[in-house]
Amino acid sequence: MKSNWKLLALMAILSSVVTLAAYNLLGFNNRDVIFNESSPTPTITSRLAALTGDSPSAAPGDFSTAAEAVTPTVVHIRTTMTRTVRQQQVPDIFREFFGDEFGGQQRQQPRRQQGQASGSGVIISKDGYIVTNNHVVQDADEVEVIMTDKRSFKAKVIGTDPLTDLAVIKVDATNLPAITLGDSDGLKLGEWVLAVGYPLDLESTVTAGIVSAKGRKIGILDQDFARRQGQQNADSKQGDTPVEAFIQTDAAINPGNSGGALVNLRGELVGINSAIASATGYYSGYGFAVPVSLVKKVSADLLKYGNVQRGYIGVLPVELNSTVAKEKGVKVNRGIYVETAVDGGAAKQAGIQKGDVLVKMEGQPLDSDAQMREIIGRRRPGDIVNVTINRNGTEKDVKVELRNRNGGRDIIKKAEVTASAASLNALGADFEELSAQEAKQLGVGGGIRVKQIKDGKLAETDIEEGFIIIKANGRNVKTAKDLQTIMSTVKEGEGLMLIGMYPNSSRMYYYAVPV
Repeated sequence: MKSNWKLLALMAILSSVVTLAAYNLLGFNNRDVIFNESSPTPTITSRLAALTGDSPSAAPGDFSTAAEAVTPTVVHIRTTMTRTVRQQQVPDIFREFFGDEFGGQQRQQPRRQQGQASGSGVIISKDGYIVTNNHVVQDADEVEVIMTDKRSFKAKVIGTDPLTDLAVIKVDATNLPAITLGDSDGLKLGEWVLAVGYPLDLESTVTAGIVSAKGRKIGILDQDFARRQGQQNADSKQGDTPVEAFIQTDAAINPGNSGGALVNLRGELVGINSAIASATGYYSGYGFAVPVSLVKKVSADLLKYGNVQRGYIGVLPVELNSTVAKEKGVKVNRGIYVETAVDGGAAKQAGIQKGDVLVKMEGQPLDSDAQMREIIGRRRPGDIVNVTINRNGTEKDVKVELRNRNGGRDIIKKAEVTASAASLNALGADFEELSAQEAKQLGVGGGIRVKQIKDGKLAETDIEEGFIIIKANGRNVKTAKDLQTIMSTVKEGEGLMLIGMYPNSSRMYYYAVPV
């Protein structure tokens, strides 16, 4: 009995630490991009390798093997970008005393200022593809990649995805050390993990911690997306929504770790470090990483299609708890309550209706909206998702065929996305609609005020905060949605003509904005 216990313990250790490299080939530009992935189930050969000492596996609590294997695959990324710095606007009180001529005809030209930023990245293929965070390379004019052996390369941004904060870049190199992609679904709470990156512009740094939570939503991408897009956070056949289902860890990460690797003790990538929860901007106990299950899908889409292929289930979800369940009159306390099933959407086509509760997806009990979005986020239009619903206390299994953003099942090519990608985000400003009283006082039918200019196309013009947009490309603008609709018709390389006025001037201003 004692010997059997030892044998079972040995087999359990072997099953948890041994991996067999497998290759997943993905066509891109008539070439194969090779990702090194771990095998989900150890083979007899790999177990024998572990017994004879030929396996790279580490004993529990031993960080050195994983650290040595992973460090060469994590790179330092330095970016150079140009920002627009605007002169301070003349306060309205001076305009009241001196009229529109004060500061109106002498509007200061915006100044262009160059800055640098630093982050990390992970090599995912031997021929130079690297995954990192979108916020590391977003808006960069130049991207430099520095290897652990001090070699430096100029990198090209292949694709970015703000909705998952992921990006893929490429360096012109071969035979690079590529990381093995692991299984984030298999991570357990309390499991040891290592964070590898270049924090605070230091050399390669390794820290250790445990997995303290999974499927964590912290709202950072929701807030950024809402700020940039001015859209509601709802999943419909037309709306894009950030996907947040972070792995939470207490491994120390700091600014500069963004885009670096979170790995298990087998040296397999389980996440891309993306954010920290801190009041100061520096490590205070909690770090968050995008799970590798999502990294695989997003990076594969960026490489193969040039943009992420998203499937939509077409519901407005509400997370259940005992209080919400009582309010909604449902008989279960956990799951996703369907507030709305979008007409023509995937859920409605599958027979799901308002008042149903999604209790399982792909066999996993659903506890949160973040979890559901992460499961769907791994799939493409046309993929089938197995869903268990609870309707009036009775469970039923349904198969939902996900749709694309247009309600179809086809892949949406990058060119199609580019044609409709011009958005309020590109303008880099916050807007507010004029009230009926304000419009009447100004003698206009309506308009939207430029409330704040941050960084974007408007920052490159002479437009000042407070400018009221009345027309865009000859069409009336009364709401931000009107402007969004007009911009969606602007193709790449075309421009936007904005017509409007300032509050204390009856003069009309015309601004050409390249979008």
